[in-house]
Amino acid sequence: MAGALGYHSTDPERGARLCFHLKPGSYDTLGLIEVLEQMKVFYRGENVVLVWDGLSAHWSRAMRAWVAEQDWLTLERLPAYAPELNPVELLWSSLKKRELANLAGDHLADVADATEQGIHRINNNPQLPWSFLTHTGLTIHPPHPPNLRKDQY
Repeated sequence: MAGALGYHSTDPERGARLCFHLKPGSYDTLGLIEVLEQMKVFYRGENVVLVWDGLSAHWSRAMRAWVAEQDWLTLERLPAYAPELNPVELLWSSLKKRELANLAGDHLADVADATEQGIHRINNNPQLPWSFLTHTGLTIHPPHPPNLRKDQY
């Protein structure tokens, strides 16, 4: 399962957005590029800063080449061994403690269904995704102060 939490730096009132992708097996570079292509559609072409950990598929030569061609996407790397800085880790923890706790499904669809229930739970509580970010100690700032032209700073 791949997941992303989207936060709006210029309009926090818009709320966080959750994006998930589920497939059998593990993700490699090509699989993650497919996810990012879907993410582009999900976020309707908005500019996205994606904060990723050090998974080798995240930083492979092919991934870096693909990202270099994307004008909507910027990648930022988390420090090594710092899951406490990744709000998505708190999202996974929330799902594992509730919907996926003691789940012994016979099929991947059982996991997908339970995960979808968790997504709805999290989406119905607009403060919960923000709490994941707050817990990391990270903050989001607009790229420049509102009502200020680039030539003024």
